[in-house]
Amino acid sequence: MNTENQKEIIRTEDLHYAYRSTDEGEVPVVLDGINLQVEKGTFVAILGHNGSGKTTLAKHFNAILLPMGGRVYIKGMDTLDEDKLLDIRKTVGMVFQNPDNQIVANVVEEDVAFAPENLGVPPEEIRRRVDEALKTVGMYEFREHAPHLLSGGQKQRVAIAGVLAMEPECIVFDEPTAMLDPAGRESVVEIIRKLRRTGKVTVVLITHHMDETIDADRLIVMARGNILMDGPPREVFKNVEALREAGLDVPETVGLLYELNQCGFNLRLDALTVEECAQEIYAALKR
Repeated sequence: MNTENQKEIIRTEDLHYAYRSTDEGEVPVVLDGINLQVEKGTFVAILGHNGSGKTTLAKHFNAILLPMGGRVYIKGMDTLDEDKLLDIRKTVGMVFQNPDNQIVANVVEEDVAFAPENLGVPPEEIRRRVDEALKTVGMYEFREHAPHLLSGGQKQRVAIAGVLAMEPECIVFDEPTAMLDPAGRESVVEIIRKLRRTGKVTVVLITHHMDETIDADRLIVMARGNILMDGPPREVFKNVEALREAGLDVPETVGLLYELNQCGFNLRLDALTVEECAQEIYAALKR
């Protein structure tokens, strides 16, 4: 019988899932026995190429999908328990790729207020939450604007504010920058960094962008429905050859250091930032 760990917000136990195919009755396995735990207040990035199972896994955290085998627990609540569904979705908020799929109102502040209103939050508290959420994502000055007139990055920030206004304990970002231009992508990544710094909310980021994972406390790499690697980004990205074999790459800094090592250098592969990479190369040239 599962008991809640006070430091743990998400747990999966031998999680299996498959999408049923109409072609010759095939049932391709998407998640093949996933076991993981996510501690409260941490920033966990889940990296994988298309088809690795990372988005399917993310949808289990909010009970959008339910296990075909195994269990998923959110703060000890079993996602298969229908009576706990609302509490689970209050605990874990989801931000998806396309912000248009999450925006439901014709005015920004009304959209952000939508979920708290449906949860029965008192009007004065809704006002506070909406203002605070919009300030957090840098969209307070746009509170009376029409969402459909905003840029993609601005829409995504409004979608994030809508989730923040629910005050979940965990937010799962499912490839939130996939449809954005570089400027929009950077603005969303900065919001994730800000949330991480506060430590008030657990952040799970699903992505295929290497550089978005550098600041994570923990990086989980998925391939073919399994967890391939799990550890701090600095340790995971040292495995250049294994990652490339899985169809993934490494941050440009690590890639450069790796190629230099192939030419006879002996450089550390855990220098992830541009500054760290430059210092490592500079120090090697001085030796």
